[in-house]
Formats: sequence, structure tokens, C-alpha cells
Amino acid sequence: MKVKVKKGELRNSQSKAVVVGQFEGSKNLEGSAAVLDKNCDGLISDLIKDGVFQGKLFETGIVNTRGLIMPDWVVVIGLGKKNELNLEKVRGAFSKAARTIRDLNIKDFSASLDSGNTDLPIDKVAQSAVEGVLLGLYRFVPFKTIERDQIKEVNEFVIMETKPDLLKIIKSAAKTGEIISDAVYYTRDLVAAPSNEMTPSILADKAREAFVKRPVELKIISEPAMKKLGMNALLGVARGSNEPPKLIIMEYNGGKKGERPVVLVGKGITFDSGGISIKPADSMDEMKTDMSGGAAVIGTLMASADLRIPFNIVGIIPATENLPGGNAYKPGDILKSMSGKTIEVLNTDAEGRVVLADAFAYANRYNPAAMIDMATLTGACIIALGDLIVGMMGTDEGLKNMIRVASEATGEKVWELPLWEEYDELIKSDAADFKNTGGRAGGAITAALFLSKFVGDYPWVHLDIAGPAWLKKDRPYISKGASGVGVRLMVELLRNWTR
Repeated sequence: MKVKVKKGELRNSQSKAVVVGQFEGSKNLEGSAAVLDKNCDGLISDLIKDGVFQGKLFETGIVNTRGLIMPDWVVVIGLGKKNELNLEKVRGAFSKAARTIRDLNIKDFSASLDSGNTDLPIDKVAQSAVEGVLLGLYRFVPFKTIERDQIKEVNEFVIMETKPDLLKIIKSAAKTGEIISDAVYYTRDLVAAPSNEMTPSILADKAREAFVKRPVELKIISEPAMKKLGMNALLGVARGSNEPPKLIIMEYNGGKKGERPVVLVGKGITFDSGGISIKPADSMDEMKTDMSGGAAVIGTLMASADLRIPFNIVGIIPATENLPGGNAYKPGDILKSMSGKTIEVLNTDAEGRVVLADAFAYANRYNPAAMIDMATLTGACIIALGDLIVGMMGTDEGLKNMIRVASEATGEKVWELPLWEEYDELIKSDAADFKNTGGRAGGAITAALFLSKFVGDYPWVHLDIAGPAWLKKDRPYISKGASGVGVRLMVELLRNWTR
């Protein structure tokens, strides 16, 4: 889909449809809606007078222009109450408008960002509008073959602006929104792919594909090298599968040579059956998404390189399947991790934290300025926080606060859970250093506490994305299925870091 920014008025747009916004409770049209209404002899205001349209959040009204202006259709989108408008609602409103345009089988549309006086900065509004349109129109359809020619698509979105001084700002912000959305698309495609089409080797190939034309160095560590490094935790989980494990390493050097990088680690379990501690059959198909953290790391590195973020970033993905093969690791096994610390396996379905332990040890080689991991780690986090919120735990208050700020800006919500020493006893093992599960109570916390034992002396935050990585139903600008959660959050964090 093409995104363009053009100088001009909506009435002269060459698009078949145009979009304007209207606030709830306002009897008078504002901004571009008021201007366009005059051009259309009051057709838009008639919707309000007749009570057909009230401006409620994400409400839509459709007007045929009857040849009064160049576009054939006007879609009016409700913005809700004016004093409650924020960037998240801007994304949702533009997504709703774009989906309405698609349902009408219209291929292109234009919009103005002028909805009346608001306190939102125009660059943020432009970026959010583009994100809303692109992310809202996403669908995963590569395997659809029947009636494929009937799939409706929107090919072009144009932002119209009359003020020359704003054009440059809007163009730059729209490009940022497009770059980030493209990275989220790539991430969603990786997560949504069936596991027979997304093995550890294929995930490594997809990372290679993503960075062919980007300034990111890719390294793939295969099984023989893992054995030499002593990655027995990752190798232990991989034993039950015929698919060889991969440690995927991505290095983006946007900063000074020798500058300590921010290291992002993403769980990359391309299919998780639970291993010997096998999962129930219901919804096991969704366990193709257990590499969502790894996919988000790839997407974050893509966007960071395209945005030329001016410091060094490293991405690390321990990738494997977790299957109950004849050689699979078993409850009661003890694994010696790369760090030298030993892990007693009580439950083979608590494999994510085991593979991350070795990834953390490898991350130590970079002497990170900070490390953040993203992982679909625990069902317990979904029980605690629901499907829409990322669980956040970590050792550094400053880093956690920066993530909170990024969360507010992106709408990818995080909520902190405590890492209290009182729970340490739950993961101590009689036979090894640690056991890989502390039981059902506080499961998200004890999983993070386990991870903390393999973190060096640097700022670290763990993000449990198990809930929002895969959605059961549509959200305002996120279709059900793979959400790509974590990419926009991390990119916003990294952009703020540079400021």
C-alpha cells in the first residue's frame, strides 16, 4: 500500500473517497469537516441534524457527494469526546475509516489531519494516522486460494495538507509511521505462519531476508557451535525435535564503535507442544506463536535500521521446537547452562525460560548498556493481566519508567509485577542450582525470577507478552490473530533513548 502526503484541499483530491473526523456532542463541524461540508452544500452536517451521526468514538457516516466535489464519497469518522482524544484513539479512528473504505471496495482514499483545535502535536497525529490505517488493514492471507480474486484491498492512502510549513513535518512523520508499520507487518507474518512453514531454520532465513539490504550484521550459531559454547539448556529443549536449533544474532551498529549496545532477546520457540509435559489438544495450534518475542526482535531491528537510530543494538533469538520425541528432555533432568549454573527440569513445558538462560549468557559477551527480553513466557501472566497487557518485571527502575513512557505513546500497555526475594525459595532446587518452575502460584513472577538468575550486572527488564501476542478478536486497529506486539513499544523506547 502506498502512503503519500500532498499539498491541497480534500475537495480536489483525486481519490475516490475522503475521510474527515467529527467530535461527539459538537453540533457544529470543525476543521476539514466544516470546510468540506461547505463544498458539499451541507451534506455532512445533514447527518448530524438528522441524528444519523453523533460523532461517537469510531462511529461512521457515509455520504455520496453527488458530484459536488471530485471524490465520490465522504466517510465521517467519530472521534469521541474532544477532551478525551489521544493518539490511541487517532489510530483506532483512522483504522475504522480505512476498514470502512475497504468494505466499500474503494481502492484509494485521502484524509486531512485537521479535526479542529486539539493539543496533540501534528507529527504524532500524522504518524498515528498512518499506523492506524496500515495496521488496521493487515490480514494474513498467503495461504488463501479459493476466491482469492475477491479479497478487497486498499492500495493508496493520501494525507492532504494546505499549509506549506506543515507539509515537511507531516511527510517525515508519515514516513516514520510507514517504516514502523512495515516492521510490524513482517513480525505479524512471522508469527501467523504455520509451524511447518516457520521452523528454526526458516526463522533464521527470514531474519537473513529482512537484513539483506539493511545495515545489520547477521550471525547464525548452529548446533555444533552451541555444543562448544556449552549451551546445554537450549540444546536440551531442542533434543525432542528433528529440526535443528539456531541462535540468531543481529548486530546493528548505528552508534560509536565500542559503544555498549542495548541487547534485545526474544524467545523463539517455533512450536511448543509442551514436550513430555504435553499440553492439552485444545488451542495447541496457537503454539506456533511461541516465537512472538523473537519475531518482535527482528521487527524492532528492521525499524531501528530504517530509522537510523544512532546507537548500537543487538538482537538475540534462541530458536527451537519443543516436542516429545524419543530423545526429548524429561522431567527430572538436570541441564548445565552456558553460564555454568544448573537447571533441574520439573516441567518440560516451562522451556522458554530454559532457552533464554543460554541466550542471556551469550548476551553477556556484549557488556550491554541494558537488556530487554520479550517472551510469550507464561499462561500465568494472562491469568493475572488478561489478553491485552504485557507483564513487566525487571531490575532497573529507570529502564522500567522509560518503557512505561513508550507504552503510553504506543498503546502497547504494560503493567509491572514485583520481583520480590521472598519468592526466590520457590525456584531453588535440592538437586541443582534452580528448578525451572516454582509452581502455579505467582507463576509469571517466579518465571521472571528464574530468568533474573542468569542476568549479569546490567539493567534488565523482562516483558511477558503471552497475552497480547495473539488476539482472539479484532481490536480497533489490530485484527485478531498475530498482533506484532513489542515492535512499536521497543522502537518508541529506542527513539526516546536517543533523545
